[in-house]
Amino acid sequence: MKETLDENSRQALVQYRLERAEETMKEVSILAKESHFNAAVNRLYYACFYAASALMVANSIVTSSHAGIKTMLGMNFVSKGLLSIEQGKTFSRLFEIRHSGDYDDFVYCDQEMIDEYTPKARDFINSIRDLLNKQ
Repeated sequence: MKETLDENSRQALVQYRLERAEETMKEVSILAKESHFNAAVNRLYYACFYAASALMVANSIVTSSHAGIKTMLGMNFVSKGLLSIEQGKTFSRLFEIRHSGDYDDFVYCDQEMIDEYTPKARDFINSIRDLLNKQ
């Protein structure tokens, strides 16, 4: 997002992206129930991505790629202790899994992976929501 936003537009975009994060988390269980594990992991990543992008918008941090958000998240929030190292690792790992699932052959996610990363994604999103509420 390259244009400058007024405060009302910024707040509306942050709220929209948080809502997208929540809606996307709901998709995870639906997909996993039908054994669409690769798609479920994709949605876990995107739920975290939407929350992370809300954090970037709220802090006027401009990024133009998924990798840019990952980098800025580490530099501006994990390294400063605003998000835990574990939360940074969760985002990075979901980024890697999603990328591999989308672009590599013979990548298979499973229920175990969903069970492991769903609570981590939830924690990540909740922590971002908490950070935003403090700002």
